[in-house]
Amino acid sequence: MSSIEWAWLAIGLYIVLGFLIALAARRYVGVGMSDFFLAGRRLGGFVSALTYSATTYSAFMLVGLVGLTYVGGVGALGFEMTYLCGLFLAVFFLPRFWLAGRRYGYITPMDLLADRYQSKLVGAVSAVLALVFLVPYSAAQLLGIGLLLNGMSGGGIPVLAGILVGTLLAIAWSRIAGLRSIAWTDAFQALVMLVSATILLALIISELGGMSTFLSRFEAEHPELLTVPSGDGLWDVHMFIGLSLPWFFFCLSNPQVSQRFFTPKSVAAMRQMLGGFLVFGFIYTVIAILWGFGARMLVPGLENPDMATPTLLGMPFVPKALALVAMIGIVAAAVSTIDSILLTLSCVWARDIYRGVINPRASEQRELRIGKWVIPVMAVIALLFAWQASTRAGLDFMIAPLSAAASAGLLMVVPSIFGAFYWRKATAPASVASIVSGAVLVLVLQVTGMKPLGWWPGLWGLILCTLVFISVSLMTRPPSEKADEFIGYLSGKLSSGGYI
Repeated sequence: MSSIEWAWLAIGLYIVLGFLIALAARRYVGVGMSDFFLAGRRLGGFVSALTYSATTYSAFMLVGLVGLTYVGGVGALGFEMTYLCGLFLAVFFLPRFWLAGRRYGYITPMDLLADRYQSKLVGAVSAVLALVFLVPYSAAQLLGIGLLLNGMSGGGIPVLAGILVGTLLAIAWSRIAGLRSIAWTDAFQALVMLVSATILLALIISELGGMSTFLSRFEAEHPELLTVPSGDGLWDVHMFIGLSLPWFFFCLSNPQVSQRFFTPKSVAAMRQMLGGFLVFGFIYTVIAILWGFGARMLVPGLENPDMATPTLLGMPFVPKALALVAMIGIVAAAVSTIDSILLTLSCVWARDIYRGVINPRASEQRELRIGKWVIPVMAVIALLFAWQASTRAGLDFMIAPLSAAASAGLLMVVPSIFGAFYWRKATAPASVASIVSGAVLVLVLQVTGMKPLGWWPGLWGLILCTLVFISVSLMTRPPSEKADEFIGYLSGKLSSGGYI
């Protein structure tokens, strides 16, 4: 069989297994918004940890981060570890999201903000923010699938074909059974991701003479990649902060991730979710960095760094079966992120825009129908964005920078989240003004390519929206009754301890 036929066979088997798992999950889905979008808030710790991992670690890791390591060296390790460091925020926010969701019935993070600030406009504006900036992030995952299948098939599978496969799978698995379908397929996909990546790393290290030889050779041959900034000038302080800042706040700013805070069935499951993700994330990060080092030695001179992983998988020392399993693991990682984003975007459109602003009297059944129909619409938009990105080249259109640029816009909701949980004087006008002003600034800087004083758009946007949030809050009247009740309830529950 040719490389193209092997690749399609592997994809076919993966699709069959995924559909069997998704259809099995469908038997346990209820009829309401909570059942479809939050799995009834009944996910166990093991599944919660794996779906959180698969949702977070996507094509960005074993395609994007490997490519970024290939071209920029060890700075990529510090960049990605910033995300794990930022998870200390979850120690404070995870139990608060979880408790508030159960007390007030929140479906989305925007739903929480709208109620806490007593303003549907806050929910709608933060929902629009997610709709705008999660599209390029979804596109980055689709682009990763396209590049991977193209590389694995020796160019026989067009990049656009891979993008179409990822789009159709994400649509199907999102609609079949909502979050329960995604969570179950994520658990399967996360295990495939980790096991196949670990085995392939062992083969790469063996091919290069063992771990000691591997590291000593890399140090001798590429010392410029073990410094920050690298020999090519990457990872100066502006680039590092520009890429890392969105990653530090990722667990709060990205709604497809923070929405997972509502889903564990118990305190024990909540702890297992966070602990399991930390272990998974650390191991997966180290694997991706070492893949990038190995690729730089084994396949030097690649014009597109994002092709490092597909090229590695096609090398003679990698058994065909293992290469195909690893390929499926990466495709699975990307699909798990895309379908989670589609589910969240459809949910925020239905809950926070349609029912929150357009038709407040809509029934829950109609709200759910609207949400389901939004899934393919958002998927097509992401597909078009990915197709456009696939026709361009350069660092700005590598998967890792594209993902971080998308997350930079989502940073603008962070002050509102902090204010909702910790500042009784925070107000709705301040939330709206900070999100809008910060998002507009980030969009203008990203579209024009401007970096004032060398600093990236995310930093300028976060500075502006924080200043606007604080100043407008001090000049306007807060919803004191709701703020006292909301913050007081959470403080009272958490004072007893035992939630993390």
